[in-house]
Amino acid sequence: MNISYNWLKQYLNTDHSVDRMSEILTSIGLEVEGVKEFSAIPGGLKGLVVGEVLECGPHPNADKLSVTKVDVGDGEAPLNIVCGAPNVAAGQKVVVAGVGSTIYPNEGEPFDIKKAKIRGERSAGMICSEDEIGVGKNRDGIIVLDPSIKAGTQAREVYNVEEDFIFDIGLTPNRSDATSHIGVAEDVLAWLRVNENHQKDINYPVLEGFEEGPEVHFTVKIEDEKACPRYSGLLIKNVKVGESPEWLQTRLKSIGARPVNNVVDITNFVLHEFGQPLHAFDLKKIKGNGIVVTQLPAGTEFVTLDEKERKLDAEDLMICNAEREPLCIAGVFGGLGSGVDENTTDLFLESAHFDATSVRKTSTRHLLRTDAAKIFEKGSDPEVTLKALKRAALLISEIAGGEPASQLFDLYPSPVSPAVIKLETERVRKLTGAPMTDEEIVEILQAMNMKTQSEGNGKLRVSVPTNKSDVTREADLVEEILRIYGYDRVPFSNSINIPLIPGNFPDKHLVGNRIADYLSSLGLLQTMNLSLVKSDWYEEGKEELVYIHNTSNESLNIMRPDLLHSSLATVAYNLNRQQTDLRLYEIGKSYSQKDGEITETEHLAIALSGDWNTGNWRQQTDPSNYHSLVHLVKSLTDLLGIESPQFTQLEEHPWFDFGAEIVVKGKTLGLAGKVANSVCEVHEISEEVFYADLDWKLLIKTAQKTRVVSRPVSKFPTVSRDLALIVNEGVQFKAIESIVLKAGGRKVHSVGLFDVYTDEEKLGPGKKSYAVNMVFSDPNKTLKDKEVDKMIKKMLHALKNELGADLR
Repeated sequence: MNISYNWLKQYLNTDHSVDRMSEILTSIGLEVEGVKEFSAIPGGLKGLVVGEVLECGPHPNADKLSVTKVDVGDGEAPLNIVCGAPNVAAGQKVVVAGVGSTIYPNEGEPFDIKKAKIRGERSAGMICSEDEIGVGKNRDGIIVLDPSIKAGTQAREVYNVEEDFIFDIGLTPNRSDATSHIGVAEDVLAWLRVNENHQKDINYPVLEGFEEGPEVHFTVKIEDEKACPRYSGLLIKNVKVGESPEWLQTRLKSIGARPVNNVVDITNFVLHEFGQPLHAFDLKKIKGNGIVVTQLPAGTEFVTLDEKERKLDAEDLMICNAEREPLCIAGVFGGLGSGVDENTTDLFLESAHFDATSVRKTSTRHLLRTDAAKIFEKGSDPEVTLKALKRAALLISEIAGGEPASQLFDLYPSPVSPAVIKLETERVRKLTGAPMTDEEIVEILQAMNMKTQSEGNGKLRVSVPTNKSDVTREADLVEEILRIYGYDRVPFSNSINIPLIPGNFPDKHLVGNRIADYLSSLGLLQTMNLSLVKSDWYEEGKEELVYIHNTSNESLNIMRPDLLHSSLATVAYNLNRQQTDLRLYEIGKSYSQKDGEITETEHLAIALSGDWNTGNWRQQTDPSNYHSLVHLVKSLTDLLGIESPQFTQLEEHPWFDFGAEIVVKGKTLGLAGKVANSVCEVHEISEEVFYADLDWKLLIKTAQKTRVVSRPVSKFPTVSRDLALIVNEGVQFKAIESIVLKAGGRKVHSVGLFDVYTDEEKLGPGKKSYAVNMVFSDPNKTLKDKEVDKMIKKMLHALKNELGADLR
C-alpha cells in the first residue's frame, strides 16, 4: 500500500522528517518496505534554470534554426544554444536545460543533454517548450516566462514543483483500520500522544457545508442484508465531467493511481482518504429509477468496465437497477453500461459496506483484485459510509459543479455494534513483559479511540471502534496496546528461562533435516513444487481428487494426490532447458478425499534421470538406473538405522514398468521403480526416469525407534560381482536375496537388483532375467578371487535347487 508523506501531513500537525515518520510507521506495525521520491512533474525539473536570451540570430546553414546566446545567471560566459523554435527572440526569459541535465518529455523516454554541433554550430544546451519538460502540452514554441524572473532561478521554483515521498507499506490482512491516509494518520497520532505527549487532533475534512437535496422518488432495496449490511447513496445533478485539477491529479499519481476524469478521480481520492470505496453511476443508465442489491441466477452474463464478458455465480452480490439488470459487481468492479463518461450530467453515488467474505469470494472467483475489493476483504468500517459520501459530494460540487438532487439514502437495517472486550491490566503486563501502569494502558486505549470502563481491580471493559474489525478478543487488545506503547520499550530480561519438557528422541524435525542434509550431500537437489496441479494429469472422474473451486489459475485446479506428477513436471521443465542429468528430491504432502473427508499424507519423493556422474578423462560415465535408486534408498535407511528393508518385486503398478515395494517390519515404507513410459508421456518425457516414493511419517517413526550402531570402516577392499539369473516369472527378488545372504554368510556386504529383463524368444515362455549385484568383504583380510568364486558357486547351486535359477 502506498501512503503519501505530504498527504499524510495534511491530517497530522507534526514536522517529523521522512526518516522519522518511516520509523514510527514501522514501530506501530505498518512496516515501511521502501520509500521513493515523487515529483508532480516527472524529473522534478532538476538541472533546469531560467535563462535570458541576450542575442538571437539566424543559423548560417539552416533557415529554420536560430543561434542564440543565453545568460543562465551562473556568472560564466553566456551559453551558445541552437534553437529551432519559431518564437525565440532576444530579451526573453526562457527555461534552459544545460549540458548534463535530463529532460522528461510528455511522450518518449527521458534523454540527457549533451554538447553538440548542429549544422556546424556548437550548441551547449536546450531552450525548452512545455511539452519537452512535461509542464504542459504546448509544443509549438519555447516557454516565454515573466521578464521579472531573475536569470539563474531554478525552474522548479518557478513552477512550484511539489516534491513528495511515498511510503511503501506492507499492510497485513488484519489491519482493516489502516487502509487509508486518515486511518494511518489516526494510528500515528495515537503513537505521538503516548510517546511524545502530542496534544493536537487530526485535521479531518470539513463536512459541515454539505446539504441534502429534496426528497425524490428513487428506491433503494437490499435483498441480502448479510452480504450488504449497509447501503448509502445520493443523487447529484448538473455535473460537468472533465479533467481534474492539478492538485487532485498529483495526489492520485503520487500513490500510483491513474487520473481518469474529475468524478472518477474524486471517488478514488475519497477511497484513499477515508478507506471507503465509492462508485458513481450515470443516473440516465439506471432503468426503473431505483437500485436493488441482490444475487442473480448462475450463468448470468455481465460485461465489466474492462470490456470482458463474465458469467456470474449465484453467490455474487450485484448492484442492479429496478428491473434487476446488473450494473456493478458489488464491492469489486463496475459495469461497462452504467459508468460515468464525458456525456454524464447526473449521478447516483454509492457508498456501501459489503461483507468481507462475500467480496473476497467474488473477487477471487473472477480474478478481479481491485483497490475496492482489497479494502472490503479486510473489513471496511460501516460507520464511515455517510462521511465518505458527503466528502465526495462536496468535492463534486467544488470541482465538477454538481449539486445534491435528493435526500441521503441510508439503509442500515442491523447496525453493527462496537465489540466490547474484557481486559485485565495484569494480563497485559504478563503477555508483553512491559512495565505499564494501569493508567498508561487506559491512555493507550483512549489514544486509539477506544472507550474504557473500569470494573475495579485492574479489570476493564473496552469498546472497540468498528474500523478495527480484527480486534475481537483480549489477546488482540494486548497486541494493539503493545504496538502503540512501543516494542522497543519492552526491557530485556537478565535471565533466560528454558522449560525442561521431555519429548521423543530424536526430534522429527532434526531427523528430517538430517535426511535432507544427507541427500543434498550426495548431490541431490531439493525441490519445492506447488500443491496445486492439473487434473488433466489424472483419470477423469477419480473420486479421491480434491478440486479447488476458486483457483486463481484455471489449469491448476486440484490438490496433488501424489508427488509423482509434480516431480515429473520438474524433470520435464529441466529437460526442456537442456538440463539432462537430474537428481531431485522433495519432502511434501499429497491430498485425497474419501466420503467428504480430506487426508493429507507426507512423502519423500526421489527422482533420477540421465547420468549420476558425467564421464571425463578420469572416470567413466555412470548413468542413473534402478540399481542407483535402490542403492540410494538403502543408504538412506542405513543412515537412519532401519535394518533389513525388503524390496519385494511389484507384479503390476500403474506408475512403473518394473519396481519394488519397500517393506520394513511388515509395513510398506514405499515404492521404487522405473516410471512407465505411458506416465512419462503425460509430461512429454522421452528419457528414462527412476522414482521412489517413501512414507515420510513411517520413515521418521521407524528411525525414532531404531538404535543406530556404528562399526569401523573396513580397511580391506570390497569385491563386486554381477550375475544375470534366469528364473520363473513368479520368483521375486526377495527370495534370491535371502538365498544369497544365507549362502554367503557374513562376507556378503550387500545384494542389489539393478535390472529386470523379459524376452520370450531369448529366455523362453514364463521366464525373466534378474541382474543382481553382490558386494563381498571381510573385515579381517583381503578376499581372493578363489574365495569369492567358491561363494558364488555355492550360491548358484542353492539358487538352482530352491528356485530353478540358471545363469544366463
